[in-house]
Amino acid sequence: MITIIDYKSGNLKSISNGFKKIGADYQITDDKEVIADSDFLVLPGVGAFGSAMENLEPFKDIIYEHVNDNKPFLGICLGQQVLMDSSDESPGAEGLGLFKGHVELLPEGVKIPHMGWNKLEVVNDSPILEGIDGEYFYFVHSYHVVPDNENIVAGKCDYGGDVVASLSQNNLFATQFHPEKSGKAGLKILKNFTKLEI
Repeated sequence: MITIIDYKSGNLKSISNGFKKIGADYQITDDKEVIADSDFLVLPGVGAFGSAMENLEPFKDIIYEHVNDNKPFLGICLGQQVLMDSSDESPGAEGLGLFKGHVELLPEGVKIPHMGWNKLEVVNDSPILEGIDGEYFYFVHSYHVVPDNENIVAGKCDYGGDVVASLSQNNLFATQFHPEKSGKAGLKILKNFTKLEI
């Protein structure tokens, strides 16, 4: 069962439709006990870093325990950014710190927000990107992650320079793009996620 965390900062209909299309069992909930018992967690996200972290406060310990138990976890869009330590979008707000690094505005000179299709370059092996390379994915964002460790970068795209499009470390995965809005290639990523061993 895929559990999508309802923390009032995510596009729940869109991501749930993605899992529905691949025939996966999913639930949307803000029930902490249900979330704690889940094998697969998904954290979608839209909006600002600071308000998202405020809304995530009740779920932080559950998320940490889930990741520490080596259960699969997927952050999407803002859900990738809040996994970092901090963001220039909301100075003073602490992220989840599951990936070390920060979030900053996209490079100067590009149109903000970055909205539309962009080609993904897979740069490191990741089980959720298996069978994916050179495919196009749908992005909507103004900020991007800058991890301290380049080895956790699974995919990049070119938008005024290299922009981190996907992160992967052990059981923890994230995408800046929206797989649920990215056609067959995006649905393959969701399917890859559901097939991870637990």
